Amino acid sequence: MKKSILSLLLVTMTTFGALNAQDAAQAKSGLPVVNVKALDGKVVSTSTIANDGKPMIVSFWATWCKPCVNELSAINEVYADWTAETGVKLVAISIDDARTMSSVAPFVNGKGWNYDVFLDPNGDLKRAMNVNMVPHTFLINGKGEVVDQHTSYAPGDEDKLFEKVKKTAAGQPLN
Repeated sequence: MKKSILSLLLVTMTTFGALNAQDAAQAKSGLPVVNVKALDGKVVSTSTIANDGKPMIVSFWATWCKPCVNELSAINEVYADWTAETGVKLVAISIDDARTMSSVAPFVNGKGWNYDVFLDPNGDLKRAMNVNMVPHTFLINGKGEVVDQHTSYAPGDEDKLFEKVKKTAAGQPLN
């Protein structure tokens, strides 16, 4: 009986220890800990995606989504200035499926986007972040907290996003 209780206690402590490590990794990056793929096919844990205490934009998109492409292209035109001013980093997560996934790297290269782009082939990150439609863009502060999110895109939305990025970078609330 004592061995059973001791074993159960040990399993419980180990499980909570693993969860705490996962929670710590999520707090660092602001993303649930799952595996995604880099454009070169390498598996990457989202726990390694971070921005050293500066804001991060995470944009879910697809090659077939015109508003997604318009948003990422509009941001790309001013991204160097945004990064210089606030240190923000943009991470684009493609939700393209097996049929269109092979076209993501050539598509990104053709657009000249200077973002970190990852593939979410199984939809694990998409599900973990409750993304139901694209574009779906998250703003994560330097503490790893989602402070804003939006879906859809209209011209000029990138300016509104940058205002939020500036406030976030300055440690100001968005409300």
